[in-house]
Amino acid sequence: MEQKSFHIQVSGLWKVFGSRPERALEPEHTSKSRDDIQEELGLVIGLRDLSFSVPRGQTFVVMGLSGSGKSTLARCLIRLIEATQGEIQFDGEDILGYSQEDLREFRRDKIAMVFQNYALLPHRRVLDNVAYGLEVQGMDKESRYRAAAEAIETVGLKGWEYYFPSEMSGGMQQRVGLARALAVDPEVLIMDEPFSGLDPLIRREMQDELVMLQRELQKTIVFITHDLDEALKLGDRIAIMRDGVIVQEGTPEEIVTRPANDYVSDFVQDVSRAKVIRAGSVMQEPDVVIHEGQDAGAALAAMRNKGAEAVYVVGDDHVLKGILTQEQVASLRDQRIEIAEAAQDDVLATTSPETFIEEIIPLAAQTERYIAVVDDEGRLLGEIHRRALLAGMVEPV
Repeated sequence: MEQKSFHIQVSGLWKVFGSRPERALEPEHTSKSRDDIQEELGLVIGLRDLSFSVPRGQTFVVMGLSGSGKSTLARCLIRLIEATQGEIQFDGEDILGYSQEDLREFRRDKIAMVFQNYALLPHRRVLDNVAYGLEVQGMDKESRYRAAAEAIETVGLKGWEYYFPSEMSGGMQQRVGLARALAVDPEVLIMDEPFSGLDPLIRREMQDELVMLQRELQKTIVFITHDLDEALKLGDRIAIMRDGVIVQEGTPEEIVTRPANDYVSDFVQDVSRAKVIRAGSVMQEPDVVIHEGQDAGAALAAMRNKGAEAVYVVGDDHVLKGILTQEQVASLRDQRIEIAEAAQDDVLATTSPETFIEEIIPLAAQTERYIAVVDDEGRLLGEIHRRALLAGMVEPV
């Protein structure tokens, strides 16, 4: 994939804390452990040679325990902390080379950050808090209030515009913080553990809200968390950090089903595979597929040759029209009835390739047939057998 296809590209990023941090980058030290460098040089390695890329519109989750370097990374991405070495490119431009004026413009127009502590202005009402970034940009009052009102409605707080933060719950305050970030219409959102201070129920609600918003807005998001369940729920890709290093990067399914080492294995050992494995990973090619204009006799012969009890009927562009049993196809042949007239869609069980196994299991329990996997246009992609669902839950795919 070409570099320009990535919205964010980080290469060889180091952050070393302490006096004369460049000492840690000398060849004789770069391979030493974090503890050895701290003992010998009095320096602390925050980030060690990090490289990763984030495509436009994806949610990239950085997960790790306290001290892993994840929050340091978030702050380096917006240059609240200056990196020691490396490149941080947005749309192919290395922001580490930006002047202070360039950096102010970048922060003002292209990127927004959402913190755990909300950082709301207590003396301002919700509308003015959300409009604050636009005010800094110099937008006129009417325009910024209009944009702020739209952002407030987007996060589900319509009607709360004239309340103060102190009059709202923690979850609502976090929504205000998110609305403030969205109001400036940034290309990138950096979210540093934004939900970790919330009660579990409110936290789940905010996670669901973010998932729905992302489907609509398709922002590029870097989301920092220490919670694996949150990472698996939100991330298109996940990077697991330890001691300033990314120890594994991949999709949620890859992280759970193919952990890179014992450290990651310990993280994911209690995660249900059904929560991360999608239909597209366990589907297989249908045994027999016939076109709605096909001769019933030829279709019956194909079914008998494959030992198929049922057959999918598709129309133009492979759009799924229905399903027929071998007995029904035989009857069509004998009565000289067109397949298109008899294809049944009322008994079809369908799902998308992005659906998680745990959501498919109830569907499998309600049907005696296989489950058809179709795309957004209704085109048949494959089918799922019940045994494949079971295998996907307990075996590597």
